[in-house]
Amino acid sequence: MPGSIELRKKRVLVVGLARTGLATALFCARHNAIVSATETRSEGELGDAVEKLREAGVALEFGGHTEKMFLAQDLIIPSPGVPADDAFLKLAREKGITVWSEIELAYRFLEGKLIGITGSNGKTTTTTLVHHILQTGAMKSFLAGNVGTPLIGEVEKMDAGSVAVAELSSFQLELIAKFRPNIGALLNLTPDHLDRHKTMEAYGAAKARIFENQTEMDAAILNADDAASSQYEPKKSQVFWFSRTKSVMQGACLNGEEIVVVHRGKEERVMSVGEIPLAGAHNVENVLAAVLMARLAGVDSATIAKAVKCFPGVEHRLEFVAEIRGVRYYNDSKATNVDATLKALGAFPGRILIVLGGKDKGSDYTLLQKPLREKAILALLIGAAAEKIESQIAGSVAIEKAGTLERAVEAASQAAKAGDVVLLAPACASFDQFRNYEERGRVFKELVRGLEKRK
Repeated sequence: MPGSIELRKKRVLVVGLARTGLATALFCARHNAIVSATETRSEGELGDAVEKLREAGVALEFGGHTEKMFLAQDLIIPSPGVPADDAFLKLAREKGITVWSEIELAYRFLEGKLIGITGSNGKTTTTTLVHHILQTGAMKSFLAGNVGTPLIGEVEKMDAGSVAVAELSSFQLELIAKFRPNIGALLNLTPDHLDRHKTMEAYGAAKARIFENQTEMDAAILNADDAASSQYEPKKSQVFWFSRTKSVMQGACLNGEEIVVVHRGKEERVMSVGEIPLAGAHNVENVLAAVLMARLAGVDSATIAKAVKCFPGVEHRLEFVAEIRGVRYYNDSKATNVDATLKALGAFPGRILIVLGGKDKGSDYTLLQKPLREKAILALLIGAAAEKIESQIAGSVAIEKAGTLERAVEAASQAAKAGDVVLLAPACASFDQFRNYEERGRVFKELVRGLEKRK
């Protein structure tokens, strides 16, 4: 285990008890730490989690945080939703208390190999596809991170012959110390989470920490077509590039309509672009990155091609929901920033009715004007960001202020004609009206299926 630590008798505080915090607290309790957890929500809002934590011996603080609780610890693990510059965390660091993200703690107990994937867009699809390819190649692969199960929840199942494929956020990476993926990928960088990171420089620097501890034994994967992320090319690791538009000296690219992997001067054909089952040019980039990582992990090209061809896609990522009276409905609830919405719009030829809105993350929605003018016939606005979005896209497309997702789906169904596409691609976070983007996507699908029953 890389830099494993002894948790027995160590005083550990977990801040925030959503999915990651719960898994972390229970992990530390199993390893005989003296565990406390602090949560701004009330006990009643946490449901069954409270009983599990109490049974594990975790001391609980609800309804807010206290300085006393933070300063009585040896180690603090904040959940990803807790800002790294939180006043209590800053105070703890000033007093010499260690503050790590959950992935740093998980790394200290991880056996086997680690593939880490970050970026503004495409993380979930790429991470899930890499895992799918490794499993098709009969490798013992564990899917972890922001894609579902926290990494801390998988490490106890791993051994020296296994591989963890983890989706990593900037929030997780900004609080690492020794965390080091054997294969690390930075897929792209576009404005996102600026409400938390404040500047693109700070956001990019947090993402780029994925390469910080790599050595010449490790592989760093970057997008040769994305200037914003390619500037973070590391100095120590072996660097591989993927590109949809140009040849690369080492990595994965297109030779005509063929996906090829170039390594040590040799070019190896994998499959044709036409065999990719996912819509959109951005998914060609995701496949290129996944193919490259799987090949570096030791999966042969024939197995990679077989796996990609049968990949079903990922829930909430340009997910086809239904066709009703000739109108196709797509759920892209994971499009939580403007660039992701631009990619979703680019996946369809036109006649789009798009649902936009939610919690703003400091985004510039004027970037949507041109594609909306060219491809959309109606924008249905929901959530807290509706007024800002309306002011920034006015004049580019017809607008309806629907307010809620339910009203947006109903209005879209009435306005759409056969051949049109109704697309949920909000360009915003979901937290104003939903617990997360998954709940938003599932509600959208339920509403569409409700329309289907009425047809």
